[in-house]
Amino acid sequence: MIYVIRHGETDLNKEKRLQGRSGLALNQVGITQAERLKEQLKDISFDYVFSSPQERAIQTAEIATGKKVSIDNRLDVFDLGEADQLKKSEVIFDGFIPDSNQYKGVENIKSYVERVFSFLRELEVSYRSDMQILLSGHRCTTGCIGAYFQGIPQDQNLLEYSSENGEYKTYEFNNFVRHKR
Repeated sequence: MIYVIRHGETDLNKEKRLQGRSGLALNQVGITQAERLKEQLKDISFDYVFSSPQERAIQTAEIATGKKVSIDNRLDVFDLGEADQLKKSEVIFDGFIPDSNQYKGVENIKSYVERVFSFLRELEVSYRSDMQILLSGHRCTTGCIGAYFQGIPQDQNLLEYSSENGEYKTYEFNNFVRHKR
């Protein structure tokens, strides 16, 4: 079983700002959310715990599981470039991502999807389906992982499958719709 958690709240989440690679650590609400995850997942013995390299994702995974995480850069948050930390209400979007014509450094969405999907394909062939694996990431990461298992939505909005702060979803490799590329 694959458990996919989204990090707990940070002050940037609270302020309704975009939070990418220059994000913050968990605030007190986020720590409480991670502790709630720990209670919800207490009966699961995780074989592996993987995380984005962002501190907020690592903190959440370690609090929730009590284990040291393995960092994989392919689970890193979508790079928001110059839009990082701006108020969501002030950002010019192209669909569900900041408009790369307005902000330098915004990651290419196709490259992002391929990055996350490559991690999941490797996970699928490298680990037994009876293992308990936790993946800790971000709104975009949880959405992209959901798209791997359920297919990319017609409107291409990966955030449709996202989790809220401090929540999780489960998936199984032998029970999903494989995205055709």
